Amino acid sequence: MNYTDRLENVSVLGAAGKMGSGILLLTAIEMADLSLKPDNKGKSFVINAIDVSSEALFGLMKYIRTQVFKAAEKKIIALRAVYHHRADLIENSEIINQYVDDVMLLIRPSIHIEVAYHSGLIFEAIKEDPALKVKLFSQINENSIKQPWFFTNTSSIPINELDKNAKLNGRVLGVHFYNPPAIQKLVEIIKAENTLPELSEFALLFSKNLRKTVVPSHDFAGFIGNGHFMRDALHGINEAEKLRASYSFAESVYLINKITQDYLIRPMGIFQLIDYVGIDVCQYIMSVMNPYLPNEDLHSNLLDKMIEIGVKGGQNADGSQKDGFLKYEKGKVVAIYDLDQKVYIQVDSFQQNCDRKLGEMPATVKPWKAVVGKQGMDEYFTSYFHEVKAMSTMGAGIASNYFLRSKEIAEKLVADKVAFTEEDVNTVLKTGFFHAYGPINNFMN
Repeated sequence: MNYTDRLENVSVLGAAGKMGSGILLLTAIEMADLSLKPDNKGKSFVINAIDVSSEALFGLMKYIRTQVFKAAEKKIIALRAVYHHRADLIENSEIINQYVDDVMLLIRPSIHIEVAYHSGLIFEAIKEDPALKVKLFSQINENSIKQPWFFTNTSSIPINELDKNAKLNGRVLGVHFYNPPAIQKLVEIIKAENTLPELSEFALLFSKNLRKTVVPSHDFAGFIGNGHFMRDALHGINEAEKLRASYSFAESVYLINKITQDYLIRPMGIFQLIDYVGIDVCQYIMSVMNPYLPNEDLHSNLLDKMIEIGVKGGQNADGSQKDGFLKYEKGKVVAIYDLDQKVYIQVDSFQQNCDRKLGEMPATVKPWKAVVGKQGMDEYFTSYFHEVKAMSTMGAGIASNYFLRSKEIAEKLVADKVAFTEEDVNTVLKTGFFHAYGPINNFMN
């Protein structure tokens, strides 16, 4: 079965979720482009969008149509060539609408997993629940009329465990898209011990066709991305806990969030990133990883407490940020939750005093937007972080320690053979987390 044949019938589990919807969009477009090639005339392409909620699937179809329309607008020149034989399609708008229809005709929304029994390729993007993943994989595998391949979007569960427990005999591969899949360029690919080589070969070609950056990871819980992020987050949480001896909870969170964003020149502070991913999601990922880490305790009592009181962060259906450690209005942070008072405290009521405690910002600091993606920035970062290291202010001291801890975490991922190379770790952090620089560097040496 060649590349095109494997994509003739595909199913996406969890299709209406944030990850599943992006994977469905990308795959449906790739399948439509294949179906429109002359060599594939007469072939029937189907992609099943499977989810537990009919209402969510209705919303999914509206989302997909809108996104395909935008994609078609961007490649109108290529589409003119595709539809050159259609004398009835003259205006750009006619070609775009035809392409949207062609993509949408491939998609079959369903709340019944049985439709996946006819698929040769299964994309799985359900919640991070090993038992549920194994249950669904086993059900499809036992009833399938084919020998399906399973591409799981898990960001933390060892692929070997899924393979063994679902009895897939090597027909499973970790294909971890980053959030949101339609925009994020990074894909982590993780093979289990017995993963068949043809799955990896297909995934590499598929990712290339989607114009993704592929980084391989060894099959260890959390892989590279969460292997770094969870430990980095736990360090930030612990630093905030230390500050509570002298500051309120809200102030402590503010201080660490500002340091990790402004001093370390990251796109968002660590507590904002935890909110973005979801406090409950971070807690669950840590719980999945922890059993595989006999020499670590990857657990946070603070995350437990926030979840107990119902503060979870995460995303609304429209993509806007839910309140978590921080409270958001029109995408901006306006308040911080105080665990002692159980209310959000307006940032402007303590921001000035906290900034004064941190001390002057480094003179050469630049905002993340001014440096991210720029070439030849190593000289600047070396100069900047040497300046940070030489300062005696509270903010610079915490930032220096945080910087070095991030590097230590990254180097350990390589030493523990989670990452293949140092550059792989740096690529994941720069591409998947939009960091302006990789954590393994000599900027503070």
